[in-house]
Amino acid sequence: MKTIKITQVKSRIKCPAVQKKTLEALGLRKLNQTVEQTATPQILGMVEKVKHLVVVSE
Repeated sequence: MKTIKITQVKSRIKCPAVQKKTLEALGLRKLNQTVEQTATPQILGMVEKVKHLVVVSE
């Protein structure tokens, strides 16, 4: 499987609790933190939920 890099670029303050939990499930806990995840349908769906807070690169 190919991997993607996900970087949180906007703050989670004032976001709904569901989006905060999605960021934590992706492994993002701080602003400007980058994590590598495999590009599974589940991960891509989670990224879609918080696409306004993160930047995805391959």
